[in-house]
Amino acid sequence: MDLSRATLEDAINAVPKRFQGPGGLIGVLKDGEIVASRAWGYSDLARGKAMSVDTRMPICSISKQFTCATLLAAVGEPEVLEDKLPPFLPNLATELPSVRQLCHNQSGLRDYWALTVLHGGLAEQTFRREDALPLIARMRSGHFPPGTSYSYCNCNYRILSEMIEAETGSDLETLYQTHIWGPAGMKTAVLTADTRHPEDGVVGYEGNGDHGFIPADNGIYWRGDAGISASLSDMMAYEHWIDAQREDESGLYTRISKQPTFSEGTPAWYGFGLVHERIGTLAATGHGGALRGFRIHRLYCPEARLSVVVMFNHEADAHACARQIAFAALGKTEPESQPLPEGWAGTWIDRDRGMLTRITPGRRTADLQYFTDATQLSLADDDRLVAPDVSLQRAGDALILGIVSENTQRQLDPITEVPGICDMDAAGTYETDELQTEMRIEIRDGAASMQFIGLLGTGQMEPLYPVAQDIWELVTRRSMDAPAPGSWTFTVMRNADGHVTGGTLSCWLARNIAYRKVA
Repeated sequence: MDLSRATLEDAINAVPKRFQGPGGLIGVLKDGEIVASRAWGYSDLARGKAMSVDTRMPICSISKQFTCATLLAAVGEPEVLEDKLPPFLPNLATELPSVRQLCHNQSGLRDYWALTVLHGGLAEQTFRREDALPLIARMRSGHFPPGTSYSYCNCNYRILSEMIEAETGSDLETLYQTHIWGPAGMKTAVLTADTRHPEDGVVGYEGNGDHGFIPADNGIYWRGDAGISASLSDMMAYEHWIDAQREDESGLYTRISKQPTFSEGTPAWYGFGLVHERIGTLAATGHGGALRGFRIHRLYCPEARLSVVVMFNHEADAHACARQIAFAALGKTEPESQPLPEGWAGTWIDRDRGMLTRITPGRRTADLQYFTDATQLSLADDDRLVAPDVSLQRAGDALILGIVSENTQRQLDPITEVPGICDMDAAGTYETDELQTEMRIEIRDGAASMQFIGLLGTGQMEPLYPVAQDIWELVTRRSMDAPAPGSWTFTVMRNADGHVTGGTLSCWLARNIAYRKVA
């Protein structure tokens, strides 16, 4: 497939305005050769330090594919580590996942970064290496039987990293260097597990063009699930290495990019730290990365031999940018969305998962609030609203939300939002056996707040809003990890006398956590 150089150049020139922020990097490879490499803006606004192709940034969750490839190279097949898994989940009362299911995000475990909120974590506090495993060890149940569905879960890869190091007797950074960075020519890549000390003094920024940009304050320690820092030059070397082994069945990227399946044989969209998506009609593999103040994305289309890498030190949508650049390089454009009909706006609830859902239509697209970030949907020819991984269709008064990556369909029931009147009976102290933590609801002068106490301390008071009868919404847009868990739904439970006895707390990354009211 030919490269459209003029279209590509125009698309890259438009990025700094379209995806506004302090600085960024874009690299494009075609047929194994660099055809575009761009750095703009600043890696540190206060010092006026220019961004460059050699500026190292945290690539965050893109690290997951490196961890999985290292497992295959240094250990062998995931099954080799099966006997090392049980000690990490000593309290799990449901079925133990396999190590391969950890690699494919099919474990069903709740995401431990989301759970830091419920353990009293503050956005800016230090999360030490020794804080992770005790938090993970408290888990008692999962979202679903392992292998039957997909749920994004960082602790899968944190556990993997610990097992790999124990099995090999070597540290993760040495293994990355031996099996990937060295062979790929990633000359400056490093493992920056402590986000307090970013490489090259790079600063990530929260905010946007409307409200301005402020330096993000990160204090988390992560490894395996994230942690690698790399420059655009490093990432271009990685993409070249990937393309060079595209026909080698024994190549590490070839092995991790084979599409996995769920336990009943349905193809899965996620495996070995890679997302399987399509750029138009072309299959692509890639992954994004996010930390407060940073957004990164890389993708590779083997049929077109096209790679795109986007690195922002701000929180614009790097995935959307990478897709636009890929389409431009191929001389294509994403189809224009059709005008939306009336009647899609509203608030809904997935009762099985206890999750609020909102649909906010614009003229040609609608934002679906269900996952950590809004999903942009457009109108299909059959009157569904669709995105690459999602579809919405009407079923009487309800909606059916199809999520391909999760191998599931969800029923969303409409609810009517009520005026903000707080039921005083919800106030009190709650406990959960699932996490062995405490939650408090305080209601004063018509306003409600929620607070969490756990392994990480006592969290701040978070605004809690009544949505409908016995349904409340807690919004936590800033947390240790990014994107933050987003909106949590608290669904009240009552006894036969109508008194509040407890409830369940849910967000997409950590669902159906049962609490009982104790005071």
